[in-house]
Amino acid sequence: MTALGWHRFQFAFTITFHYLFPQLTMGLALLLVVFKGAALRTRDTRFDDLARFWARIFGVNFAIGVVTGVPMEFQFGTNWARFSAATGGVIGFTLALEGVIAFFAESAFLGLFLFGEKKLSRRAHFASALMVFLGSWSSGYFVVVTNAFMQHPVGHVVGPTGRFALVDASEYLFNVWAIWEYAHVMCAAVITGTFVVAAVAAYWLLGREHEPHARLSLKIAVVVGLGACLLQLFPTGDRQGKLVAEHQRPALAAMEGKFESSSQAELAIIGQPNVAQGRLENPVVVPSALSFLAYGSFGATVSGLNDIPHERWPDNVELLYYAYHVMVGLGTLLIFIMLTSVALLWRQRLYTARPMLWILLLAFPFPYVATTAGWMTAELGRQPWIVYGLERTADATSLNVSTGDVVFTTMGFMGLYLFLGMLFVLIVARLIARGPSAPANE
Repeated sequence: MTALGWHRFQFAFTITFHYLFPQLTMGLALLLVVFKGAALRTRDTRFDDLARFWARIFGVNFAIGVVTGVPMEFQFGTNWARFSAATGGVIGFTLALEGVIAFFAESAFLGLFLFGEKKLSRRAHFASALMVFLGSWSSGYFVVVTNAFMQHPVGHVVGPTGRFALVDASEYLFNVWAIWEYAHVMCAAVITGTFVVAAVAAYWLLGREHEPHARLSLKIAVVVGLGACLLQLFPTGDRQGKLVAEHQRPALAAMEGKFESSSQAELAIIGQPNVAQGRLENPVVVPSALSFLAYGSFGATVSGLNDIPHERWPDNVELLYYAYHVMVGLGTLLIFIMLTSVALLWRQRLYTARPMLWILLLAFPFPYVATTAGWMTAELGRQPWIVYGLERTADATSLNVSTGDVVFTTMGFMGLYLFLGMLFVLIVARLIARGPSAPANE
């Protein structure tokens, strides 16, 4: 593997592992507000117990996310120095906002929420949960804006030396790509949070433990989860797909395994891309569906890879194709699971439907896999550019960092993250075993 390949592999590994934690943090942040709001409205102490329980897991998850997130900032300098030198005048703005404002706000109010329940009034404690939610989600927005600039750069100029300068902060902050990407990412985070909460509740019900709390949390999880799943499909997923079709035609063609341009383009449900021969093998397709989904018209023409210069192709068509289809397939499955759960809840059979409880218990990894596949789709689809159309990934690395240095530090990250992952699982397993009835501030 080349030095560029190792730089990309290290960043992909560290950011994939890191994002396992923020997605749950952002999903749980909304659910903490729901639990505390229900407790404030109903005076039912079970909601307080659930908020307290999930706040503990939120805190552990947040801490691991911070530890694994710090190396990401350093890698901009150590691994991607030319990218940082060129674009720092733009992306440094949102990365600073994320660290100085959103992250510290989230941290401060999380401390109040975790340790201030006995000192604060019920309304003030609810307000601290709301501020944790706002801090968490605003942090996510600033990161998404940074990524959206790399996908669809706006609000900048490129100087004669190749350095980017921010000239329109409003256009940059409210990039249309950022708005729809953010909505899509937040829906995914809520889906992850609700599936994790549903899995724990199902575990308690199957073991006949903490049943009053399990019923409440499962009800909220499946209702909120279904809403998030549907919003993930439409309008957020639909608009994100149309933006790809408009601005990244090579990515759309590779995602769909489409090699020949055509009107009334078919949507490939499954198939195997044969890049060498320029065709999709053994396809199962829906006629004209891709034209409609991409451009809103069944007669619209969708470009194929064979009509796009090869130097603009994503550099791993096969992986991009399969990542996209894993994301879509799992997303469809998640909708079906939540829809079935809500139907059983409406018929008052969910809490005793053991097969469905087992499905909910075992399904919690699926949102993590789907989200990872979704980010792979976005980042592989952007290639060969690090800033789409303006700076190539091959021109963004640090020239003074050798391949051996990157391999060595990658192995170090793998060992450290293995330890952190095992520690996280151990701590969370102990918290789940204790359940939601432990006293406040214990």
